[in-house]
Amino acid sequence: MRLIIAVDGPAAAGKGTLAKALAAALDLPHLDTGLLYRAVARQMILAGLDPAADSGEQTAHALQPEDLQRNDLRVPEIDRGASAVATQPPVRAALLKRQREFAMASGAVIDGRDIGTVVFPDADLKFFVTASAAVRALRRYQQMHGMADPVQAELEELAAEIEARDRKDAERPVSPLRKADDAVLVETDHLDAKAVLTHALSVVRSRFSA
Repeated sequence: MRLIIAVDGPAAAGKGTLAKALAAALDLPHLDTGLLYRAVARQMILAGLDPAADSGEQTAHALQPEDLQRNDLRVPEIDRGASAVATQPPVRAALLKRQREFAMASGAVIDGRDIGTVVFPDADLKFFVTASAAVRALRRYQQMHGMADPVQAELEELAAEIEARDRKDAERPVSPLRKADDAVLVETDHLDAKAVLTHALSVVRSRFSA
């Protein structure tokens, strides 16, 4: 089945988890476009550049596959850096071609913030995955610390950072975060990953069953 499925949504809402599981279930390649921006931010910082002040275009063009495999791409510093470089039109242009080429080869499940609105506005199917800031803060905390009892002050700080990033992503002039008009909304506050996948697969089968 050659399909292009777009999965968009804010940080830590579960879009990456859904996209990866959906790709495996449908035997499609998966691309987490957020990792591209995170990798650009990390490489800029390693080079002594400020993602919020310096251009990331050259870094985006020079990005290598191994740069996406680093284990330090999901930390608050890189959250902020990725959000900053994502506002730069030259960076988005440099990464857009790579994203489209990846999916056009044999179909794909691609997750990000502008897949269904900019990268693939004609995708076969679009999902927009969301959750409250409090739930997303807890998920991000667990990514960083495992299942240890959360520290309330750190949770509140993470929630504030997530809300700030939501605003920045939604208000940026280039490719802002928004739900495509034809996207299926998936709210994950009270759903675990298995339930979200089951729901998404039911949508896929209802749309594309012979």
